Amino acid sequence: MNDNAHILVVDDQQEICDVVQEYLTGEGYRVSTAHDGSGMRRVMGQAHVDLVILDLMLPGRDGLAICRDIRRHHRVPILILTAKGENIDQVLGLEMGADDYVVKPVEPRVLLARIEAILRRSRTETGEARAMKLEVGRLSVDAARRAASISGRPLDLTTGDFDILWLLASRHGTVVTRDEILRVVRGIDYDGLDRSIDARICRLRRKLQDAGGAESMIKTVRLRGYLFAVE
Repeated sequence: MNDNAHILVVDDQQEICDVVQEYLTGEGYRVSTAHDGSGMRRVMGQAHVDLVILDLMLPGRDGLAICRDIRRHHRVPILILTAKGENIDQVLGLEMGADDYVVKPVEPRVLLARIEAILRRSRTETGEARAMKLEVGRLSVDAARRAASISGRPLDLTTGDFDILWLLASRHGTVVTRDEILRVVRGIDYDGLDRSIDARICRLRRKLQDAGGAESMIKTVRLRGYLFAVE
């Protein structure tokens, strides 16, 4: 499932760029590469990009700063590459607006699965899903536009943010487990250790508050998960 999507790989290691480009090209994707932030901006200024694969350890401006800049100006999904065991990098990447992460050394099949999951979520749903809208208290969520607002004030949401908000809001008043959220957002089961969902929830709470809502709209239910509560 790629519909000839265009993927931009940003990594200062030529070998990694070559390996990822060769593998994804073989899977039917169009792939461009860049080795730093300026190269990335050049590519994005010349062509539409459907997804950015971004290494966090780049020369000059680091990947976290670049991730933050992408999110400020573009809605393109971001998949970060992070060093093995560097959990803080994973959390910070998600805090800066990344949609998911893959740990180096990159396993091509894992990378492909993450890419397909992100692209599947980021594309506008067809048929029945396109007509789906939610109104929960002051929160409005539109599945067709993949957008949400509080009292008409839009929320600045990444692909992952929207998916979590839609899941919680559509089941408001009911506890949603971390395992359910992780399966929706990353397509994997919760192992009891993954803290990326907690980081995403914290970020989503701040965005709700910034749009005029309250952090308490998403409540933590200890040892169980999260619950969306109508104010």
